[in-house]
Amino acid sequence: MTEFSRLRPHQLQAAIAANTPVVLPIGVMEYHGQHLPAGVDLLAVTEVLDRLGDQIITLPPFAYGAASHAVAGPEGTGTLHIDANAILPMAEGLFTALLKAGFRNIRGVIHHQTEGFDQGMPTDLAFRLAGRNAIMRFLEATRGPGWWGDRGMQDYYARQAEGADPFNWIRIHPLFPKGAAFPFDHAGQGETALMQALAPETVDIYRAGDGDHWYTEDATEASAELGERGVQIALAHLRQVLGLAG
Repeated sequence: MTEFSRLRPHQLQAAIAANTPVVLPIGVMEYHGQHLPAGVDLLAVTEVLDRLGDQIITLPPFAYGAASHAVAGPEGTGTLHIDANAILPMAEGLFTALLKAGFRNIRGVIHHQTEGFDQGMPTDLAFRLAGRNAIMRFLEATRGPGWWGDRGMQDYYARQAEGADPFNWIRIHPLFPKGAAFPFDHAGQGETALMQALAPETVDIYRAGDGDHWYTEDATEASAELGERGVQIALAHLRQVLGLAG
């Protein structure tokens, strides 16, 4: 992948002209049993995005989402919970800055709590709302109040059907497609397999039984081969939603 922080102005200008996807990896720090690291949800995203090479530009990852303490408390577990209300203004500021810079293909990819992505959970909802707010305010600031009602927008619905919709300038995607044929869990077989494929040095499978957690009971059934199958599912999904070549 191409890192935003390593690009010079002429390279950024070329990316804007080519409408290259600029992708924000979104994650949390959260307890994932005794055998996995706190950054599972972020590592799953950053390591899969790395496989897309220079087809995308990646922003520095956002690692401090609304993890919640539903799985474990804060002390000594690695869980760092940041309230979604604190995330919202930061995310809106970032998206606004990217719009002002000229980018019109801004994406976020998240893995945390995405089993119900249609309805949303605090972290992804904060970024999704931030994206909408940033677009609305940017349009009003650049086109003026009443921009949508202006006669120049009378073909809005036709353009929307063609995909030329300003509300597509910022989109948030789950790492996996809905109904993916891969175990979706928390620190169980699926996520353990992903880490074995993507960041094997972070996995200590011999500790999977520590802690007496129901959600890690099938972790020992994981394998790097299963994880790689999951990686390929995620890659195919991202290539599709990002509009990339196969």
